[in-house]
Amino acid sequence: MFGTSTRTGNAQALKEIELAASAFKAKVQYLDVLDPKDIETAFRGASKGHADAVLVLTTPVLNSHRNQVVELAVKSRFPAIYPYLEYVEAGGLMAYGVNFAELSRRAATYVDKILKGAKPADLPVEQPIKFDFIVNLKAAKQIGLTIPPSVLARADRVIK
Repeated sequence: MFGTSTRTGNAQALKEIELAASAFKAKVQYLDVLDPKDIETAFRGASKGHADAVLVLTTPVLNSHRNQVVELAVKSRFPAIYPYLEYVEAGGLMAYGVNFAELSRRAATYVDKILKGAKPADLPVEQPIKFDFIVNLKAAKQIGLTIPPSVLARADRVIK
């Protein structure tokens, strides 16, 4: 798993991921990416640690260098899952994350309420409810991976 230890929320995400992984008796190897130069080092560490796959957390460094991250994942033949659609559009294998179009619509309803006189403090805090799962079959083919039909059936979008 690649993330940035200084990023708010990643410590909690790591705890949750480790908890889920333990249920499947899977080992989690956390590789800290604080700077763009750490990206290649993280992939080398994943290879040396005999990782079976890569999970990329949301971080400014990884997000802004997503093309490099995707290229190294393919070069290393790691199945990788990313937090945003943009990684998959850049050639990544799959993404699972918040649907930003839906978040924008929800934000617009809040703006509308505030402009009509609602006090922001009186509005409820909402959590995202719409998530997207995107699979890139071109990327799967590049790393020699077959995605089961049952997984493809669950995808919101499949890139062929």
